[in-house]
This record gives sequence, structure tokens and C-alpha cells, in this order.
Amino acid sequence: MTEPGKSETRWQRKDLLGIRELSAEEVTFILDTADAFKEVGTREIKKVPALRGKTLVNFFVEPSTRTRTSFEIAAIRLSADVINISATSSSLTKGETLKDTAKILEANHADIIVLRHGSSGAPQFLAERLRSSIINAGDGAHEHPTQALLDLYTIRERKGAVAGLHVVIIGDILFSRVARSNIFGLLKLGARVTLVGPSTLVPREFEKLGVTVSYDIDEVLPTADVVNLLRIQHERQRKEYFPGVGEYIRLFGLTKDRAKLLKPDCLIMHPGPINRGVEIDSELADGAQSVILDQVTNGLAIRMAVLYLCGGIATP
Repeated sequence: MTEPGKSETRWQRKDLLGIRELSAEEVTFILDTADAFKEVGTREIKKVPALRGKTLVNFFVEPSTRTRTSFEIAAIRLSADVINISATSSSLTKGETLKDTAKILEANHADIIVLRHGSSGAPQFLAERLRSSIINAGDGAHEHPTQALLDLYTIRERKGAVAGLHVVIIGDILFSRVARSNIFGLLKLGARVTLVGPSTLVPREFEKLGVTVSYDIDEVLPTADVVNLLRIQHERQRKEYFPGVGEYIRLFGLTKDRAKLLKPDCLIMHPGPINRGVEIDSELADGAQSVILDQVTNGLAIRMAVLYLCGGIATP
């Protein structure tokens, strides 16, 4: 599939639940919209009235710092009112269901609900029952669409296009919602994707999606245009899935010696938080090929674009 150019697509969705359901044109439309919002971050007054009068609820049933803060700043820059709710501060602790909690939020005229939840499908469950716009900020091991979008944006910004690139995703693929969303987005925009990691965490089942699976990182790295390193999801996996830190570093860690295999212009990415010295050497994480901080900056532009597009459709 070739990467489309500047899209003429009109956004028609009130929700962003995942990348899998989007067309290549819709993905490109979000990236193009983010271009305009990135410029806002360079102004002395980093604010536009695009969502003035709208209320956004950050509803994080799972803990998060980076994603929640990014959505909060994005909403503030769009002039929306923001309310942050965690599982421990909500009535979920008293036995209230997710649906009832969300219905209460909608009754209070929440226009947009950004949901992170440990159960796959929770955002879709709410989207089917609420008029509010639902943005998936990560659901179980299912998807994390805005992370994939900011990764795609960063790649396109640095490389000019996504089509034709060889993107290598290394680490815990089985339990990673980031990996799934990236796979869907990269393939839609015409990239070639190789997954690398222990066989317990990168089963060949993934090849059904149209990617290549490899267990030899040294063979794959020389042809990579982008390397995206993923954190080991210890909280979602059983102990037997992981070979041990020392063995993982030896077989799959991006060490300084191993990085010599990379092309000089290969991008090094990581969604964070970084386990320095495990999936990546600390010097490489801060080095010239790293675009990790660019990902953070671009995350704001992407989330502003998503809130703006979905928030304009929702009519609670």
C-alpha cells in the first residue's frame, strides 16, 4: 500500500478507539491536522480557542503519567476545561460499574472522555453507550492509538514519508498495545515491519498481520530505517514469558556495540518509560539518533489534533 499525500478526507468519527479501524486516508488526515497544532507550541501564547466551552475528562483507571499529562496539556492549549479522575478517586472503588460512572460524567455534560483501562475493549464499550466522544488512551494489551499516531508523525517528520521504510519493533510485542497500534498504522502507510524479541513474547502468529518475525536482532538491524524499542510489560505477563534481564540484554538489548550495526540515519524510538540499560543503553537513548524527546513533543500536537477532530463531532 502506498502512502497517500495530503488528504482531502473529512473527519466523520466522534471517537478514536484504535488504528485498526481507520483508513490510511484518515490516519494521514490526523497527521496533517497535527502539523497546524504543532506550530501552536512555538508561540509565546500557546493557546487557541478551538475547544472553548468543551469539557474533557481524563478518566484513567490504569495509572499513567506521560499520556494523562499530555492529554491534559493538549486540552488546555485548546482552551477546554479539564477534569482528571483516577480509579482510586472514583466510585469504582465502591463497586460502581464503568458504564454507570461514565453515564454520570455524561449527565454532567462531559464532551470528551479520555479513557485508559486495563480491560481490552473498554473504550468501545463506552463509545457504543455514550454520546460523549471517547478517546482510547490505552486499553489492556489491545491498542494505544495516539502513541502510534505520534510515532508515525515523528517518522514522517524526520524521514519525509513512511512508505517504503523498514521499521523494526523490538521487545515485548505480545503484551504491548503500542506495538499493535504501530503495526496497523505502519502497514496502512506502506512501511515494512519486522518484529524482534524472545519467541515467548513475539510468537509467529503476528505474521498473519503482514509483518515479519525474527529472533536474530543482529541480522535485522543493518537494514532498519527506524528502530522502536518497547518496554517489557512485567505487569501484564507471567514470569515464564521473560528470559531474565541479563539474557534479554545479551540477546535483544540495543547496546553501544550492537548500535554500530545501524545505518547512520536510522532513527531510535521508545514510547517510554525507558528501562535504561535493559532495552537500550543510556547513551543511545540520549544520543544523536534518538528521537525520543521528539516523540513527546509530537504527542502534544497529535493529541491536540485528535481532541479537536473528535470533540467537534461529539454532541452530548
